[in-house]
Amino acid sequence: MIDGLGPYPEYRDSGVSWLGRVPAHWQLKRGKALFGESQLPVRESDEIVTCFRDGQVTLRRNRRTTGFMIALKEAGYQGVRKGQLVIHAMDAFAGAIGISDSDGKCTPEYIVCEPRHPNIEPAYFAQALRLAAWQRYIEVSCNAVRERAPRLRYPNFGAMVLPVPASAEQTAIVRFLAHADHRIRRYIRAKQRLITLLEEQKQAIIHQAVTRGLDPNVDLKPSGIPWLGEIPSGWSLRRFKRVVRITRGQVDPRTEEQRGKILLAPNHIRRGDGAIIALESAEAQGADSGKYEVRAGQVVYSKIRPMLRKAAIAPTDCLCSADMYPLTIDETQVRREFFLQLLLSEPFTRYAVDCSLRVAMPKVNREALGDAWLWHPPIGEQIRIESAIASETRTASKAIDATRTDVRLLREYRTRLIADVVTGQLDVRAAAAALPDEPDDPTPLDDTDLTESEDDADPDSEANPDAEAIASDD
Repeated sequence: MIDGLGPYPEYRDSGVSWLGRVPAHWQLKRGKALFGESQLPVRESDEIVTCFRDGQVTLRRNRRTTGFMIALKEAGYQGVRKGQLVIHAMDAFAGAIGISDSDGKCTPEYIVCEPRHPNIEPAYFAQALRLAAWQRYIEVSCNAVRERAPRLRYPNFGAMVLPVPASAEQTAIVRFLAHADHRIRRYIRAKQRLITLLEEQKQAIIHQAVTRGLDPNVDLKPSGIPWLGEIPSGWSLRRFKRVVRITRGQVDPRTEEQRGKILLAPNHIRRGDGAIIALESAEAQGADSGKYEVRAGQVVYSKIRPMLRKAAIAPTDCLCSADMYPLTIDETQVRREFFLQLLLSEPFTRYAVDCSLRVAMPKVNREALGDAWLWHPPIGEQIRIESAIASETRTASKAIDATRTDVRLLREYRTRLIADVVTGQLDVRAAAAALPDEPDDPTPLDDTDLTESEDDADPDSEANPDAEAIASDD
């Protein structure tokens, strides 16, 4: 893809920290010289346009229809037109910047920009701004509503210095990156499909083990629970609240005692398998609202969007987000490892999702959780089931880990390529001119859960996992 690409003949220092050197003939201009605020009126037929962290700007319904904060009143909404540059003020630092693929309307938290001159290619500047976000330049260039919640406004954007290649170069860069992105997306999707198949294989093994045990000829009995069905005749059924205690009471993560502790949030846990993929302190995350204290060995369970199946065993004394419940299990009845598999199982998730869909933001409250049923064999059989699951899923787990590494490396390559091309470290003019025409492919890399590095942070800028629900014991 980059064979034959080389640098420009001559460079100069841009004087901008995130840019470094740029081709000598490129200009440098402030955002306000390139784009003005659009501020178009809303039309009766306009649907809501959403800007996502992966750079896609599209009608909300094109991605999904649930999980968004719903405005009670559309005050201050503005019109958006296809081809305009759109910046999410609260999520620009995370890359929520792109070109709208549709006409519609958006909230006043968006900056909608129109080029001031016909020789400006908005898609090039969207890539440049996303690169500035990755380099944390946007984060330090705007005011913060609270720590780690910067809000980019048009004056902040207007003051930013951006590289300005000639119009034909802007077009060539956009064409080359679209071609490269199209190919990389295909590779990544193939890897993701493989991961999905391997995860389905693991889930089938786990589901069989935690709902039927290890004996294929075991006698079954009706559980009396529609979402569970039959269970082995020797297994017990108990209400969640008879086996598990849900922690109450929150602490201030800004105190000297708490700020250095690890803070677990849903985006630190990989969906579906209980793996913790990142450890950060409360201070490093800029935590400033109430959190739960967690003891090593407790299970933490995400109460928001339970369809993502986010639960894990705490590796140390720590804190957890108010969007999670710390759970203490009576291990004379259920081992924590077996209990974790129950939480991640298809039947339990079906129950939690059904409960969560009764509110605007999918969430299962502690009363509904306490009323759930848990099913389990005697302790000795739980141990044997845990061992069998570990043994029978080992090969699939290794393959999943290797494939996730491939996806991570592809994404890192894509990011590096964008950076080198957008800043002019690679001259793509000749390569772009030689490219074949390809069908447009606007589908995002993954519209469900970008886990591990960029992949476990939800790409939906309006369902930002870092923006916790208002702290409460619910």
